[in-house]
Amino acid sequence: MAVNPKKHEMPTQAPEVRAHNFQEVALGYTAEMAAEEAARCLNCKNRPCVNGCPVNIDIPDFILQVRRGNYEEAYRIITRSSSLPAVCGRVCPQETQCESQCTLHVRAKMDPVGIGRLERFVADRHNAESTEKAQAPAPNGHRVAIVGAGPSGLTCAGDLAKKGYAVTVYEALHTAGGVLVYGIPEFRLPKSIVAREVETLRELGVRIETNVVIGKTLTVDELFEDGFEAVFIGSGAGLPNFMNIPGEACKGVYSANEFLTRSNLMKAYREHPNTPIMKGGRVAVVGGGNVAMDAARTALRLGAEKVYIIYRRSLEELPARREEVEHAEEEGIDFRLLCNPTEILGYENAENPRDPKNGFVTGIRCVRMELGEPDASGRRRPVEIPGSEFELEVDTVVMAIGTSPNPLIKNTTAGLEVNRRGGIIVTEEGLTSRERVYAGGDAVTGAATVISAMGAGKTAAKAIDEALSGN
Repeated sequence: MAVNPKKHEMPTQAPEVRAHNFQEVALGYTAEMAAEEAARCLNCKNRPCVNGCPVNIDIPDFILQVRRGNYEEAYRIITRSSSLPAVCGRVCPQETQCESQCTLHVRAKMDPVGIGRLERFVADRHNAESTEKAQAPAPNGHRVAIVGAGPSGLTCAGDLAKKGYAVTVYEALHTAGGVLVYGIPEFRLPKSIVAREVETLRELGVRIETNVVIGKTLTVDELFEDGFEAVFIGSGAGLPNFMNIPGEACKGVYSANEFLTRSNLMKAYREHPNTPIMKGGRVAVVGGGNVAMDAARTALRLGAEKVYIIYRRSLEELPARREEVEHAEEEGIDFRLLCNPTEILGYENAENPRDPKNGFVTGIRCVRMELGEPDASGRRRPVEIPGSEFELEVDTVVMAIGTSPNPLIKNTTAGLEVNRRGGIIVTEEGLTSRERVYAGGDAVTGAATVISAMGAGKTAAKAIDEALSGN
């Protein structure tokens, strides 16, 4: 049977509708769509897609079960490797991981199989129809503490709980999920999905303590004093980066972390929020990654009349997922590429120091760029074009140029070595410079992907099990 060269399209809300609501943009495959997409898989013997998955899901096996209509078996296969299938099916960059290795794509030059879309279909089907609860195994007598309830911490917790460990997760915020709840908007990842995945971990016996800041409420050393035999640090990278240009202290300048946390976690889009956010007007988002796309599209849904993406390289170098860029373009986001901010402009009434408008953003000054020779990352270096400065009238500026690990844990944990960027230094097994202290995810690498953080959590869980079980 001839293979369809094109991936089955994902149904979505119409751009003119979704730009004004926070409901999920992608609507998911129907059973018929999933069967048609699963039929495109060649079920290769060498299984290159599995090698492309950071958590090594048995991709051809689960897709075969989808093709046969055995959705629960497909779910069982996925969850042998992944603790967060409904999440990964939505937010993982499959196009640069498993799908990039798909034989249809590499050898036949066709669209790769829609692996992420099929994973989402299977997880959503299970969550909608299954009443079965996860069963906690018999305890093995060992206790492990996890710092951070983000993707790496939850994955490490899930893998250890399945082996009978008594696992306690300590989360600084009031809701478990880490970047999944504070960073990724509802229209990309509904928070009910995250809550369901977290509940599955609780069914396995994982205990989650919120509003506990490790480094203040408790230290790593105190966790050991409390009887934990190993600690995994998955505290993420919550320290925002800024450009250090004039005007960044103006009112109306946000880091993307603050802007998204206020909207996603604190529900600032509600009519009378406890944690407000600037809404409406004109918004400039500086950066070109997924976080920049999330911030820009959130600003639009909060009522902005105009939203700009300002990025110093061209569309080809834009690091965000292609799907997110396309969705942003469809929704009317204005991309100002090959531009770089040099100053944020603020209102100042020298005659009336008490003018309530004083200090608020009025605009952003930028310079046009051109691409020169490749830099250390292999991308062509952006170079300023002399005399090309221009200004955009804006009311809000969101800096989405990356984050670094928070130094709190490093500063309160003697002997914990970090690199010059603040990332915790670990071995291939996730072991830090401290005995039986492991780390993974953004706390090690800086801001990266959900699935890479999950892979680090799995690696550390395996190492912790080997250390505590004596294997």
